[in-house]
Amino acid sequence: MLDKVNDGIRKLIDTIRQDQTSDGSWNYPFETGITTDCYMIILLRSLEINDEKLIQQLAERIVSKQEENGAWKLFYDEGDGNITTTVEAYYAILYSGYIDKRDPRMKRAKSFILKNGGLKNIHMFTKFMLALTGQQKWPDFFPLPIEFILLPPFFPIHFYRFSVFGRANLTPIMILADKKYSLTTKKNPTLSDLTSTREESQLDFRNSHEWRSFYSSLKQAINHLIGLPSYLHQLATEQAKQYMLKRIEPDGTFLGYFSSTFLMIFALLSLGYPKRHPTIIHAVNGLKSMKTEINGHTHMQYTTAHVWNTALLGYALQEAGVHSSDSMIKKANHYLLERQHIKYGDWAVQNQAGFPGGWGFADMNTIHPDVDDTTASLRSIARMVRIEPEYRHSWDRGLQWLLSMQNNDGGWPAFEKNTDSKLLSILPIENAEYILTDPSSADLTGRALEYLGRYTKLPKNHPSVQSAINWLHKNQEDNGSWYGRWGICFIYGTWGAITGLLAVGVLSTNSSIKRAVTWLESIQNQDGGWGESCRSDSKNKYVPLKTSTLTHTAWAVDALISASNKPTKAINDGVDFLLKNLDRNDWTTRYPKGQGMAGDFYIHYHSYRFIFPLLALAHYKRKYKQNS
Repeated sequence: MLDKVNDGIRKLIDTIRQDQTSDGSWNYPFETGITTDCYMIILLRSLEINDEKLIQQLAERIVSKQEENGAWKLFYDEGDGNITTTVEAYYAILYSGYIDKRDPRMKRAKSFILKNGGLKNIHMFTKFMLALTGQQKWPDFFPLPIEFILLPPFFPIHFYRFSVFGRANLTPIMILADKKYSLTTKKNPTLSDLTSTREESQLDFRNSHEWRSFYSSLKQAINHLIGLPSYLHQLATEQAKQYMLKRIEPDGTFLGYFSSTFLMIFALLSLGYPKRHPTIIHAVNGLKSMKTEINGHTHMQYTTAHVWNTALLGYALQEAGVHSSDSMIKKANHYLLERQHIKYGDWAVQNQAGFPGGWGFADMNTIHPDVDDTTASLRSIARMVRIEPEYRHSWDRGLQWLLSMQNNDGGWPAFEKNTDSKLLSILPIENAEYILTDPSSADLTGRALEYLGRYTKLPKNHPSVQSAINWLHKNQEDNGSWYGRWGICFIYGTWGAITGLLAVGVLSTNSSIKRAVTWLESIQNQDGGWGESCRSDSKNKYVPLKTSTLTHTAWAVDALISASNKPTKAINDGVDFLLKNLDRNDWTTRYPKGQGMAGDFYIHYHSYRFIFPLLALAHYKRKYKQNS
């Protein structure tokens, strides 16, 4: 087995080496379905930027993803299709002008949409897009008046109680909803045929008793602000605009995200900016710079994943025996060193004692760091700390930032401390818990512990370590698993929690570890692998994929290796599956392994098929070769 493992490791290292770019990073695609492709077509047509080559390329990719029944899916086993994604595709293809409604493919798409309830059943954010391009009516009121941005921090819900992702998307939406702005062009198709004649095509919001009561309190708080209503409205509008403009990254995007940049452009138009204003053109070019090619088709990435890919690969390669002096590792770590943050971002509002030192996710990310990329980057540069003074300085800053970001409950969030107010759940916004909050999660907490346990000298009884251990024990599922917020899903969270707890000295005989190991072994497939459906997140329970994937198997195997001093049958069968399937290329290798929003946003990381099998094989070799 060890000989085969060595062969597999060499094979993966050779592939990864060939894929490294000249600046030291790995730019494997960050693939998120077709939504960004659709929105890019809609944006270019709305701005009357007739980049016909790009529009046609994007339309071709969208059409290539259509199912036989006319629908589009977010993932393989979603069922008949996803109505929101199908509406987005239908609209974008028609707006492109390259296919019209008479085409059989469009007829099948329309039939699927109507069969599944029409526009009333699509996601709220897609309804926002349709409203601002003239396809739906803005509501008479928006649940968050723009003056909300002025509320002081002592109010139970205020602007910085939202996660940074929530603020980035809601800020332009508040401007657009306040203006009830829409932009149409001569090339606008009409989607009136997707709405029942008995219902008005208009955005609506959940109107619960709890929300009505809170909204009344919200309005009272706004009324108590000092100033005339007209002055406060003008002040709030200006503050919302400045919030966006001050967070434009060097590439022109608003915090590096496609959705927030798309919305910012329309918000600026609603404020009187001309379509060819330099800020708008810079933003469009920033979005264009994120395009990539996948299987011969052009895809607009939601963001780039350069730092994430590079940090994980740099760490995995060194775990597999590639020396830190190897040119591949030196280039990767130099790239990471240059991407460490030196500026304060929104995270500092809730973390006033913190000092900049984290890492972000994307190549052009300077003010928006996150815990996951920080621990990943610190792992990659760990072996350089003893020999290069600049790496020691970088290490110290990164470690201090990480410790300062721990939530009061003991876990770690992704982007901001203590932004998990339970009051946000009553807001009439779809998936508010994913869009507006940034709670502690098992995957981030586990990996933070794994880093602290393996690479720092913090003792097990250190307050940060002990409180994180307690958080994981408290948040383990009844079946022994943990839920992973940023991956799919329970396998991911369980891997992070097991490896983290063991790294800081929790024994493998601990009941939490034993229950987790038993759960992982119980869901192993007959072929030796593991696989989990994207439906786990929206169902809020483990849902088997009923087939194995490389990445899920690698997570499970790595977790089991960390908990066992000798290779068990489950481990050997899992490793055997990895070795037999390293060259596999089918729907299971393209299946999303990451998530951003349950039921609506899934991520296929093209790097994962290399990173995690390499990590699992490297740990198998290191642990069991030494033991034998």
